[in-house]
Amino acid sequence: MNFLNQSWLINRRHALRAAGTFIPLPFLECMLPLRAAEKNTESPRRAAFIYLANGVHSLNYQITKPGRDYEFSRSLKPLEKHRDVITPISGMHHPGSLGHHHNCINVWLTGGKIGPSERNTISVDQKMAEITSQQTRYPSLEIALTGGSLAWTADGVGLPALRRCSEIFGSLFEEPKGGRDAQRRALRRKASVLDSNLAEVRQLEQKMGAADKGRLDQYLTSVREAEIRTRRADAWLDTPLPVISDADRKRTNRDIAATMAGDYFRTVYDLILLAFQTDVTRVATFSLGGEGDAFSIPEIGITESRHQLSHHGGDAGYMEKLTKYDTFAIEQFSYFLTRLSETKDLSGQPMLGSTMSLFGSGMSYGHSHGNANLPLVLAGGSDLGLKHGSHLDLNQGHFQGYQLDKPSEHYSLCSRPANPDAHMSNLLLLMAQKMGVEVEKFGDSNGGVEI
Repeated sequence: MNFLNQSWLINRRHALRAAGTFIPLPFLECMLPLRAAEKNTESPRRAAFIYLANGVHSLNYQITKPGRDYEFSRSLKPLEKHRDVITPISGMHHPGSLGHHHNCINVWLTGGKIGPSERNTISVDQKMAEITSQQTRYPSLEIALTGGSLAWTADGVGLPALRRCSEIFGSLFEEPKGGRDAQRRALRRKASVLDSNLAEVRQLEQKMGAADKGRLDQYLTSVREAEIRTRRADAWLDTPLPVISDADRKRTNRDIAATMAGDYFRTVYDLILLAFQTDVTRVATFSLGGEGDAFSIPEIGITESRHQLSHHGGDAGYMEKLTKYDTFAIEQFSYFLTRLSETKDLSGQPMLGSTMSLFGSGMSYGHSHGNANLPLVLAGGSDLGLKHGSHLDLNQGHFQGYQLDKPSEHYSLCSRPANPDAHMSNLLLLMAQKMGVEVEKFGDSNGGVEI
C-alpha cells in the first residue's frame, strides 16, 4: 500500500507517452471514502496473514493427535497459552505448487497455478480488500522483510511491499510532506495521462509475440492498479488522519537493525495492530522473508540463513537451529496474538475476537522442497464464528499415522499429500466468507472446511 511514495509512476507514464500509447481509466466511485465519517460501534472484521519461508523442521513441529486433546509440539509450544483461540491445521496443500517450490510463496494466498503461459490469480487478502476498502483509508497493508509481498491483484500482478518500520508508520499515520495541497498536486500529476488511444495499444499487441504481449499486459495492469490507488489517496486527503498516542508512536515509529529480528517482528506486529485499531485498513500481509533470501537471526545464535538451514541434509546442528528458528518465529506470532487479546475494539471487546490471523508456509519440508502437509495455524476470529481449541488434522484416515521416529517416512508425507482433496484454498475460502466476501469458490477450492 506504499503507493504514496511510488516515484516510478511518473517515469513509467512518460515512457508510455513517449511511445504514443495511452489508456483511459474510468473514475471508480467505490474508491471514494463515502463512509469515512460514519460512526459505528460494531467491530470491523479484519484479517492478517503471516508467512514463514522454507517450511519448518517438521519432526519437531508436527502435532500427532487430532481433536481437542492434542499436545503441543516443541516448535508450537509458544502458542500453548492461546490454545482456546487457535486451530493448528495439518494435511493441507496447494495442488498447483506441488513440485514447484519457487512458487510456494506466490500461490500461498491465491491457490493459483503459475506456469509458462499462466499468470497468478488474486490473493485472498485482496479479495477481502474489495469488500473492506470502501470503509478504510487504505485497501490493504503489505509488509515483507525481504522479497515481494504476499498480495496479488485480480490480474495476477504482485503488489509492492513496505519494509522499514518508520516508512510503514509514515505511510499510515503522518501528514504528507509539504502539506495536503502539495500532496494533492503531486497525486494529480501522477493521475492518468493515458487517455485516448487504446486502439494503438491493441495494434501494437498484434505485432508482438506471446511473451511480449504478456509482459505488456502485466505492465499496463500495474499502471492501472497504481492509477486506482492514486485516485483513492487523493479522495482521502481531506479526511483527518487518526491521532496516535505518544506511547504508540514511540513503540512503532522507529527503525530496527536487521540483526535484531525479534524487535523488528514485534514492531511490525504492533504496526499492524495499530492500523487495525485505528481502522485505516482491515487487511494485512507480512512475509518474514522469501524462499531464497530469508535472513539469519544472530541474536539467538543463528548466523545461517533460513534457506541454508532448511536444506540441512540431515545435519543435526542445522536441524536444531532450524527448530530454534521455527520456535522463535512462532514466539513472535504469539506476541501478536497477545497484543490483539489485550487491545480493546470499538465494542469494548478484545480485538482478537474480530481479527483472524493465519500463520504458516507454502512449503513443509525445505530440504526436499516438500509442499504437502503445510504447517498452518489459524487464530482469532471467534466473533466471526470460528470455533477453536482443536487440532484440525486432514491427514487422518488417509495414512498410516505419523512416524516421527522414521524421518524418511514422515518426510514423504510432506512431499505427497495423504489427502489429495485437502486443498488449502478451502481454508482461504472459509476466511474470505467470514470476512463477508460472497463467493462459493476461491482458487482451486474443492469443498468446505469447518473450524
